[in-house]
Amino acid sequence: METQSVINAAFGIVGALMGGIMKAIWDGLKDLQTADKSLLKDVSELQILVAGSYLKREDFDKMTQTLFDKLDKIDAKLDQKANKFDCPNKGHQ
Repeated sequence: METQSVINAAFGIVGALMGGIMKAIWDGLKDLQTADKSLLKDVSELQILVAGSYLKREDFDKMTQTLFDKLDKIDAKLDQKANKFDCPNKGHQ
């Protein structure tokens, strides 16, 4: 019977170790699931924040129109300068 007791004790020790390992794995899995939910929430909030900070179409149109207005003014000034330089009564030839 002594051999049977040793085998039973070995199986008991192995079973206890396996139970401890399985508990550690289960607890780690629960922690990872909790962290995953937290990260998912953070990513969702970030997506909402980023989507709200895009340049609006109206703002872009307004900015480009202002830019083109300034370019038109510069073009008009350059045309005036060119007309003054090309004036035929200056006596250049």
